[in-house]
Amino acid sequence: MVGRDMDAIVKQLDPERPVLIAGPTASGKSALALAIAARSGGIVVNADALQVFANWRVLTARPSAQEEAVAPHALYGHVARDHAYSVGEWLREVAPLLKGGARPIITGGTGLYFAALTDGLADIPPTPKALRAEANARLAEGGIDALLAEIDPDTRTRIDTLNPARVQRAWEVLRATGRGLAAWQDETPAPLLPLETAQPLVIEAERDWLRDRIARRFDAMLAGGALDEARANLPGWSDRLPAAKAIGARELIAHLQGRIGLDSARDAAIIASQQYAKRQRTWFRSRMSGWRAIFMGTR
Repeated sequence: MVGRDMDAIVKQLDPERPVLIAGPTASGKSALALAIAARSGGIVVNADALQVFANWRVLTARPSAQEEAVAPHALYGHVARDHAYSVGEWLREVAPLLKGGARPIITGGTGLYFAALTDGLADIPPTPKALRAEANARLAEGGIDALLAEIDPDTRTRIDTLNPARVQRAWEVLRATGRGLAAWQDETPAPLLPLETAQPLVIEAERDWLRDRIARRFDAMLAGGALDEARANLPGWSDRLPAAKAIGARELIAHLQGRIGLDSARDAAIIASQQYAKRQRTWFRSRMSGWRAIFMGTR
């Protein structure tokens, strides 16, 4: 997205109303959010479940120190790598940012965060640690299908059944409360930020354009210190850490442990990121039809 395109978008926005910017990884949403904040004011608020972790800056493409100096930023890199940060926690941390002060410009690739913000979030009790440990063990032993088979039908129709984290969450809710996730969602309270009170933008990126961007960005991450960042994560590393979900983390750690070469790690991480972007694009298209689309790439 070139400067004149950003200028055109900024000029069309009401500087007093919150802005929401969703988009797949590497699509340019962070740059757009920063441009809006720099040119018409506001605080850039993270809505990406991977960029919350303190131990990954380069690998999750968090804003640089230079970018953070251009405009205020919030909810980036503030969560320990072993903390299972939830959408409920994110929503509680966002709430004060909506009550006056700088206009929030909320950007990220986690569709569930935006859904919770604009549609509301069910007040589900937290999962006991012992039950989460059981779920982790079941997932490791039997895979996603072992948990999916025990989830109620209504919930299965509402979640991404290819996403292990979403399936595990649904299984934990059912086991912990005796009620399916769908039943809890049906009792959802009013949203913190109804969609009609905000200015929602969703980036629709052309597939090949985005795939190329992802590959070039991962190479830039490697050149920018991603491998050193992974090396710093080696002590106490486990694939079960919540922060291990960062795209490319497992691959770079596997290389540092001598299990695969760097070229193989790079290729695997790029493929994983491209697959993640595909899931994001599918989710946004099915759930954000009421958002204003910003088209990127060739059409």
